Amino acid sequence: MPCLNISTNANLDGVDTSAILSEATSSVAKLIGKPEAYVMIVLKGSVPIAFGGTEQPAAYGELVSIGGLNSDVNKKLSAAIASILETKLSIPKSRFFLKFYDAKGSFFGWNGTTF
Repeated sequence: MPCLNISTNANLDGVDTSAILSEATSSVAKLIGKPEAYVMIVLKGSVPIAFGGTEQPAAYGELVSIGGLNSDVNKKLSAAIASILETKLSIPKSRFFLKFYDAKGSFFGWNGTTF
C-alpha cells in the first residue's frame, strides 16, 4: 500500500509517463519490500511550483507506507526517485523534495476498509 504522490511544474505532454510510473513502481516496491501490486504512483504535471524563488523545473513528492520506511530506505528512495525525475523529466536532483510518512494500518483505507 505504498503511495507515492509527485507534483511537478514540468509539462508532461509528449512525455512517456508510463515509463516513469513503471520505474517508480518498481523502485518503491523493491526498496520498501512490498509487492508491486500494492504500490500506487500518482504523477501530476504542470503544477505551479516555485522553488528557491524560481519556477525552473522542480518537483515535490510524498510517500506514504505502512511500514518499510527507515532512514536508510528513505535515503535510497530519495536517490531512486530523484534519479528517475532527472532522467525522464530533466528535473535536477537539487530541485526535488520528498516527504516520507510511515502510517498505521488503521490510518490507511483500501477495499472499503482499513489495514
